[in-house]
Amino acid sequence: MPLPDDSTDVFEAHRPRLVRLAYRMLGSRAEAEDVVQNAWMRWQASDRSRVTTPEAFLSRIVTRLCLDEMKSARARRETYVGSWLPEPIVDGVQDEVDEDDLTLTLMMALERLSPLERAAFLLHDVFGMPLNEVATTLDRESASVRQLAVRARRHVQTARPRYPVEREEGDRIARAFFAASTSGDVAALQAMLAETVVLRADGGGKVSAFLNPIVGLEKILRLYEGLRRKFGVDWADMVEPIWIDGLPGYVSRERGKVLQTTALAIENGKITGIYITRNPDKLRHIAQGLAAVPDDQGRAQ
Repeated sequence: MPLPDDSTDVFEAHRPRLVRLAYRMLGSRAEAEDVVQNAWMRWQASDRSRVTTPEAFLSRIVTRLCLDEMKSARARRETYVGSWLPEPIVDGVQDEVDEDDLTLTLMMALERLSPLERAAFLLHDVFGMPLNEVATTLDRESASVRQLAVRARRHVQTARPRYPVEREEGDRIARAFFAASTSGDVAALQAMLAETVVLRADGGGKVSAFLNPIVGLEKILRLYEGLRRKFGVDWADMVEPIWIDGLPGYVSRERGKVLQTTALAIENGKITGIYITRNPDKLRHIAQGLAAVPDDQGRAQ
């Protein structure tokens, strides 16, 4: 009598790690899930009797599928309307992708890498794969892969926070920023923003958003003062304070309509980066995953 096929159990045991890898490669949860589903089909079609290490085998499949996907993804981003931000992953809601220490700022830095540099850095530095296995996965010599990882590390080293923000302090700053920005409290904003602060907003052409990054304290102060004059005080409602890709932030609604996430990069107690995601395609899983579902006025029920 043949032994039962445990291929499904094996794959499902590795699925969370594969989703994390694909998301970190692509910056899109939906694309990551498509890649992992494609990997599942290839796993089913493979001669599994010859696979000695399923984790390495499946990581190799997912990495190579991601490298193929990145070619078309980069072409799509060339025509993307406005700033592109990675799809926000909320800590504690998408447990399968928030278990590493990559922050949104580091994800942005990864966008500057070539696909092979990104793969080498993620596989070796983040997922702990030995360099010889990375070389096999990328079909490159070990020395070449080592150089890829070194170059990648050099490019992203400034994006790693030197002093990570404690969760309590991050929550406090996020709440204070929301209150000051929605009320137009310029003095409070000025006290918490760095001189070189940068704001990026991703609407994807689906909803209104700033097309270009807004750089510098004075410009951002004028921006929020203008929003207060245009829409009045309390023009947005906080749905829930939350951590997004390792950064403190919150989910909110603008004038009871547009759902958005705001993540804050903080250095030495000052906000250095404001990342606002408004593209509804990137927020579907946020709306589905949050325990508190906002009502028509944007307030949690």
